[in-house]
Amino acid sequence: MTDQQSLIRVLLVDDHEMVRIGLAAVLGTEEGIEVVGEAGNGLDGLRLAREYSPDVVLMDLVMDGMDGIETTRRLMEEMPEVRVIVLTSFLDDEKMYPVIEAGAFSYLLKTSRASEIADAIRAAARGQSVLESQVASKMMNRFRRPPQTASQPHEDLTDREMEVLKLIALGKSNQEIADDLFIGIKTVKYHLTNLFGKLSVEDRTQAAIYAHRNGLAD
Repeated sequence: MTDQQSLIRVLLVDDHEMVRIGLAAVLGTEEGIEVVGEAGNGLDGLRLAREYSPDVVLMDLVMDGMDGIETTRRLMEEMPEVRVIVLTSFLDDEKMYPVIEAGAFSYLLKTSRASEIADAIRAAARGQSVLESQVASKMMNRFRRPPQTASQPHEDLTDREMEVLKLIALGKSNQEIADDLFIGIKTVKYHLTNLFGKLSVEDRTQAAIYAHRNGLAD
């Protein structure tokens, strides 16, 4: 029997009741995963996240009222350690890129098999992102740029800022970065502000993309 301490706590946020029922039933049979709550809209999703402190949130994109993009953005502001896995039927750029920029950790389609969703939840709990192959391809095409011969912005980063950037690229949260580098959360945020400015990026997702594109994530 699985130790309760090791269970991955999952919150479902989807405006279709049958989808939630199906997901809860399927995930309830998966070893090491516990569905702690279900929400039919973004506002309820935020409320339940505050109440249950889930490890992973399965997030729909299109919902009445607060959609999945705004819900993800607010959730990341309040609980940046939570991993949001988008589970949607949509692959259009107007929804995909904004939710990733808002802080979504993984992106899956509702055509995914139950085992794939469960594996993505376990991967998220380990700090590993999972992107639908079509999503990964679209992102690579969008952010692929010709090599630059001039000096690179990251050359101005300090050694510590470079360490933080590499950990961002691995999907680490602020707390995990602080633990890995033996520094405080405020110090992590200070380094993030500095490196965002030097790299001319707006958030950690863009910083991670920059790191991967420039071979800094190893």
